[in-house]
Amino acid sequence: MRMDFSNKIVWITGASSGIGEALASEYINRGAKIIISSPEVDKLYALSDNFNSLRPGSSTVVPLDLTRGNEIPAIVEKVIKQMGRIDILINSAGISQRSLAIETPVEIDRKVFEINYFGTIALTKSVLPHMISKGGGTVAVISSIVGKFGFPLRSAYSASKHALHGFFETIRAELKKENINVTIICPGRVQTNISVNAITRDGKPYGIMDKGQSKGISAEKCARKIVRAIKKKRKEVYVGGSELIMPYIKKYFPGLFYLLLSKVKPT
Repeated sequence: MRMDFSNKIVWITGASSGIGEALASEYINRGAKIIISSPEVDKLYALSDNFNSLRPGSSTVVPLDLTRGNEIPAIVEKVIKQMGRIDILINSAGISQRSLAIETPVEIDRKVFEINYFGTIALTKSVLPHMISKGGGTVAVISSIVGKFGFPLRSAYSASKHALHGFFETIRAELKKENINVTIICPGRVQTNISVNAITRDGKPYGIMDKGQSKGISAEKCARKIVRAIKKKRKEVYVGGSELIMPYIKKYFPGLFYLLLSKVKPT
């Protein structure tokens, strides 16, 4: 067992599936004590039981629905009282979208932002004062490569990820003197159910695994790269395959980037 994070307390949102679940397993394997959160309480308890059977007391379940932002401060206070501190907060919870911008009601945009942005920053703002009082800590957030550029059928999702960059880059600058490290993670294609669970213009699940995503890297490989990046205090990291070239094409060859983007079929 790799004990890189022994005696560290790590809080992971979106931990009931996908990258969040893989991160929980990776931190358990590295000796951390973890707090796992999600609205899917049954899945969380099943995961926690498994982790605690391997290492008793290593996992704690904290149900959390990021759309209920008014409940977040009290939940954080309860966690701090129980655990004493939070060394690392990983904001992994999120929801994607599959619908044309012009056909998407504003209510859908608001729902995506409530989870991906407002709920995430509400949790972060509630945790940060406790981290600062303990001398510092690390905050990480799962963005996306489409947090660096727009992409068809993902207007609200892409916009919410852009917003995360603005917020977390700002707190990095503001809280450097408080010993707060901020890592922004930009995954490309990862084999999770994010497209299956993405919402359409009527708010229903998309229910389809994107072809490109099905060929992406595993959530476990993604998690290992993320954990290493956090340990090294990387400010921003891209995780995925050949698709990660797109932000660089946009930066250095914008004409080619917009040409390629115009040829993307909205599926």
